[in-house]
Amino acid sequence: MHRSRSHRRWMLLAAALLATGLTVTGCTAGPAASSSTSGKTKQQAAEPREVPAGEFLDDHDLAGLEAAEIIDRLDALPVDERPTDLIASVQPESLELTDDQNRQTTLPMPDDRVYISVAPYQSQTHDCYFHSLTTCLGELTNAEVRVTLTDADGTVLIDESRQTFDNGFVGLWVPRGIEASLTIAHAGQTATAEISTTDSDDATCITTMRLS
Repeated sequence: MHRSRSHRRWMLLAAALLATGLTVTGCTAGPAASSSTSGKTKQQAAEPREVPAGEFLDDHDLAGLEAAEIIDRLDALPVDERPTDLIASVQPESLELTDDQNRQTTLPMPDDRVYISVAPYQSQTHDCYFHSLTTCLGELTNAEVRVTLTDADGTVLIDESRQTFDNGFVGLWVPRGIEASLTIAHAGQTATAEISTTDSDDATCITTMRLS
C-alpha cells in the first residue's frame, strides 16, 4: 500500500502529541506537503506500535465496526463529543487509526467506494489532503448545501440537498476509478472543484471550494 513520507511524518507526530496528552488540531498533509510541520513537540516522535484491529477498536468503543461505519460515525459527531485520544486519517485505500498510547491500526476501505469530505467556505479555510475525522474543522457548520457530482461522461452521481456536519464538512461516498466535477451551492453562492478517485494517493479532504 502506498504511504507518502509526509503522511508518515504526520502519523508519527500525531502519535507523539497524543502520547503527551496534547490535543491535535488540523488535518493530514498529503504527498506534496513540505517536510516542515507546525506544532512540533520537543519529544521526538516514536514509531507507532501496530496492534490488532479488534483490540484497538474494543478500546475505543468501536468494536465490530468496519472502516465505512467508523467514518460515518466519527465525521457526524458533534465537535464537543469527538474523542480527543484518537486520530483517524481517511485515505483512499485505508482508514488509519492512531491513539494516545502510541498504538496504530489500519482498516481497509470498501472495494468500490472512496470517502471524500468537503468543507465549502466563504471567508476562511485551511490546507488539508487526507481527511482527519476527529480534528478537521470547516467554516460552515450545520448548514444546508446543495451537492451535485457529475462524472466525466456526464452522468449525475449525486444531486441532492445535504447538511454539513457540526465540523463544517459534508461527507460523500464516491465510486472508485472516476474523475468528476463537484459543485456545492449555499445561500445563492456556488463553488466547483474537480475530484479524482483513481489513485491510492488522491485527496480525501477538499477545503478549496470558496463560495461566491
